[in-house]
Amino acid sequence: MHPVLVYTASRIGLFVVTLGVLLLLGLQNAVLLIIVSFLISGIASYVLLSKQRDALSTRISDKIDRPKPQSD
Repeated sequence: MHPVLVYTASRIGLFVVTLGVLLLLGLQNAVLLIIVSFLISGIASYVLLSKQRDALSTRISDKIDRPKPQSD
């Protein structure tokens, strides 16, 4: 599967899970709920998604380093 899709889906999944857990814990304010979920899922993704992030950066780096076809 494409590393960009895997990483993006994983980030969204972590955000949704964090949102659900905070909702179950009783956080009612919608704005605060979204902000705290974003912060917690960002920190969790930094720790939990390192392999996916490395695969993504390798894919991007390979595309950038690939020589461009020369046209006459």
